[in-house]
Amino acid sequence: MNDPITLNGITLVAAPVRRQEEILTPQALDFLAQLHKAFDGRRAELMQTRQLNRARIANGSDPKFRPETRSIREDSTWKVAPVAPGLEDRRVEITGPTDRKMAINALNSGAKVWLADMEDSSTPSWSNVINGQLNLRSVLDRNIDFTSPEGKEYKLTGEKLTDLPTIVVRPRGWHLPEKNLLVSGKPMSGALVDFGLYFYHNAQRLISQGRGPYFYLPKIENHLEARLWNDVFVLAQDLVGIPQGTIRATVLIETITAAFEMEEILYELRDHAAGLNAGRWDYIFSIIKNFRSRGPRFVLPDRALVTMTAPFMRSYTEQLVRACHRRGAMAIGGMAAFIPNRKDQAINTVAFEKVRADKTREANDGFDGSWVAHPDLVPVAREVFDAVLGDKPNQRDRTREDVTPDDKELLNVAGTEGKITEAGIRNNIEVGIRYMEAWLRGNGAVAIHNLMEDAATAEISRSQIWQWIQQAAITDEGELISRSWVEDLTEEEFDKLARFEGDRFEDAREIFEACALREDFPTFLTVQAYNRYLREAKALEKVSA
Repeated sequence: MNDPITLNGITLVAAPVRRQEEILTPQALDFLAQLHKAFDGRRAELMQTRQLNRARIANGSDPKFRPETRSIREDSTWKVAPVAPGLEDRRVEITGPTDRKMAINALNSGAKVWLADMEDSSTPSWSNVINGQLNLRSVLDRNIDFTSPEGKEYKLTGEKLTDLPTIVVRPRGWHLPEKNLLVSGKPMSGALVDFGLYFYHNAQRLISQGRGPYFYLPKIENHLEARLWNDVFVLAQDLVGIPQGTIRATVLIETITAAFEMEEILYELRDHAAGLNAGRWDYIFSIIKNFRSRGPRFVLPDRALVTMTAPFMRSYTEQLVRACHRRGAMAIGGMAAFIPNRKDQAINTVAFEKVRADKTREANDGFDGSWVAHPDLVPVAREVFDAVLGDKPNQRDRTREDVTPDDKELLNVAGTEGKITEAGIRNNIEVGIRYMEAWLRGNGAVAIHNLMEDAATAEISRSQIWQWIQQAAITDEGELISRSWVEDLTEEEFDKLARFEGDRFEDAREIFEACALREDFPTFLTVQAYNRYLREAKALEKVSA
């Protein structure tokens, strides 16, 4: 068993990972310690505020536009910072974790931006935390390559950084701890660890190559959480000695409460703001989570039927474009999660048309770009945005003043068409268990039925089942969705899974059932999985010792 190591007030309790000393230098740890000392107390207070806000919603208080910030919304004079180098044209962004193969594929994809993901499509194993940082540094130093077990070689194509998609890193959300790094016995913030290590090691590297330290900020629930990020940016830039405003951040609007504060969030980050993104899957999860006990008004149909044309989703995306362009920020559309099947062109043809229709709607609504999950979708999205943008890098000049901010329409969940089906329940069970199985083995992005599933879609899957049971929902065939019936379906779906040596399906099922079938509702599925991962890591250490 490895003894904990303490340096600059931070104690490392994880088993060592190869080359971690290149990332966890004394100077980098000192930088993290200063961020922790300055901001972790406020972060903890804001997490308590989240709980209070959820309790208010559960007790019948619907979110509304905040009267105390009305002056910010009504002041038409303020704008966010000018567009930073490499962020002028964001018409296609590709997302993916920071492992070597995925990084190279993303950077060779022809997209304009790579979202280097340390959040929902990654798992926070200590190995992934460290290797993700090493891989990002290797990209900037242009010494990254990968050879598959079959002997296929992967290498970067562009000659310099500016030939590649602009890198925008997504750290973990404010709610996630990094339990392998302790200060006074308490875990550090996963968000500050991911941000701090990347920023400390690479800010100057990026600036010297014509780019900057750019970030996607996930799971923000209100403007005070954005203010906290802004204060982190100010201190971080001072500590490393780069000009204020060098950092740029794009905020994912993926919680229902944040949707009522989009302009306020941009205002808090205005010297560092790059734009907002319509994080559709987490947004749906947030609706279910916050209104799960509020009756049939907030019960959604099968996950596959909750599309961007649902009234509450249309209102959310149109108001997002208006908020961004009114303030000079970029509006980035949601994920196209389809994964092409190179062995089945019939499936691809149908799916490509759906992706094209989705991206056409976004481009026509005024979005400046959109996300894809696979390199084969880059040309599809690019073609759509090329047709609308032409030679322009973006369409921020479309201010969408025809859109009226509407708090009631943001909550028009009942207007969503569709039914709950047994097939939809079974799909949620299968996705939930298969995703968690892969997560426990270190993979946070999983292709299931030609869709890229990540933590957000797994959260929808388990939270829908929980809500359907608690609200005694009825399927299209008149079946009451009871706990006992779902338990039977879970047993049947579990028996269909293709097992293999070393799989984690038993553990995945246990986690899924704990989060979907019990009376209590864990706030995040991944927190449950992370705690299990840590217990197992400690047990393995004891055995090896």
